[in-house]
Amino acid sequence: MKNIRSGDRTSLERTVGSLFRVPYFTNVVIDKIIKSTESLTSGLLILLVSITFVDVGMRYGFNSGSVGLQELEWHLFSAIFLLGGAITLREDKHVRVDLIYRSKLLKDQHRALVDVFGTLFFLLPFCLVVIMTSAPFVYDAYHHNEMSPDPGGLPHRWIIKLTLPLGFLLIALQGFISVRKNILTITRNS
Repeated sequence: MKNIRSGDRTSLERTVGSLFRVPYFTNVVIDKIIKSTESLTSGLLILLVSITFVDVGMRYGFNSGSVGLQELEWHLFSAIFLLGGAITLREDKHVRVDLIYRSKLLKDQHRALVDVFGTLFFLLPFCLVVIMTSAPFVYDAYHHNEMSPDPGGLPHRWIIKLTLPLGFLLIALQGFISVRKNILTITRNS
């Protein structure tokens, strides 16, 4: 086989070659974003446990509680849950009906086909609906400077509301990576 230097290739060959590299680099960037979310979520979990420990200690040890701390616990739990969805999808630990999927009846190619179908027709449309309906929700909270109605509650409620579209955006991005990976599995095993 002849060794082709970059100067010997036509512009079409260079363009096609770079188009095949774009999805790879996109996957790398998205994977790094989701991995950084993993460490953020882990840090939020440690913070949640610490704040809950302090809140319970103050409530039962000193008979004094804080509405702000209780709201912060709920907000942290929501952020952990929403931002952790993409991590769960990446690790393939999400909820799935495994009665047939994990059985010996299906080959890896068929499982990949089921995953592509489920992602394209269920996961991505649902993520799109949630993102589109929650974005105005976040904007209104920011625009009206929404805060907790409880005395001693937290201000800037838009921050926690922002985790809703952000979490589903991360899940959708991971869904695109999963579709690409499963399509490669399908074509490789054909």
